[in-house]
Amino acid sequence: MSNLTAGVVIIGDEILSGRTQDINANFIAKELVKVGIHLKQIRIIRDEQKTIIDTVIKFHKSFTYVFTTGGIGPTHDDITSQSIAIAFNKKYCLHPKAFKILKEYYPSGEFNEERQRMAIMPENAALILNPLTAAPGFKIQNVYVLPGVPNIMKMMFSNLLKHIEKGEAKKVVTINTNLYESIIA
Repeated sequence: MSNLTAGVVIIGDEILSGRTQDINANFIAKELVKVGIHLKQIRIIRDEQKTIIDTVIKFHKSFTYVFTTGGIGPTHDDITSQSIAIAFNKKYCLHPKAFKILKEYYPSGEFNEERQRMAIMPENAALILNPLTAAPGFKIQNVYVLPGVPNIMKMMFSNLLKHIEKGEAKKVVTINTNLYESIIA
């Protein structure tokens, strides 16, 4: 049995309001089983600085890996990067490599102030590259910060799994039946 554990933090008011259905947690859970990392907890939280800070620090201390999704885009409610900088007592500043990646990605005149916000993150954070839309996520200690958009998150998560320690994969067999649990029991 693997000693590698994980916690997932889904960040977004849109998930808690029911406006958006979370599919990231299910994807991450399935992928972690395949690579032998035991998912211990999934928590969905608001776009609220104190809640993000408290949850990320608690998970950081409790699990081998922490994966967050959501709140790193260009809009006013995207406060995950700043919250994580505060959680780890890091300066929240422009990441030169992230800025360069984004500047090269957007056509001339389209790299506006809002998009530039996606290059501001905790100082010295390691980038998690985004082959789809260029806007990177980042890693600080054992916390991997990913976007909430499912197709982008899935691609980035799959790539980052190639670079972390894995355990022994767990084989899962599903048997479908039309019987109720009470009959089977």
